[in-house]
Amino acid sequence: MADVKLGTVEARFAEIIWRNEPLTTGQLVKICAAQLQWKRTTTYTVLKKLSEKGIFKTENSIVRAVISRQEFEALQSEQFVDENFKGSLPAFLAAFGTRKKLTDKEIDEMKALIEKMRG
Repeated sequence: MADVKLGTVEARFAEIIWRNEPLTTGQLVKICAAQLQWKRTTTYTVLKKLSEKGIFKTENSIVRAVISRQEFEALQSEQFVDENFKGSLPAFLAAFGTRKKLTDKEIDEMKALIEKMRG
């Protein structure tokens, strides 16, 4: 999955699917009409685009996520670090820490995460 970036409207659309899946394409069209003021064709166009990115799939008019919201967020985070910090998580954290000091609780949580990732 090369490109996991979504624009603001695409992200709202994706959130609709994640919150309501599985759902029929007809249900998706109705929700998008109500929440995004989209026509049916717009819903199908954006669904096709996000399906081509490997985020969603439609089989027998049922829309499902290929990857969960959490997996998507992890992919976006990895892509951001790769593109902006040459893949270096420590470089990202160093840059983040120059503007925001971490609380003791946040540091403890990060240490716990690191230990979990190690084992």
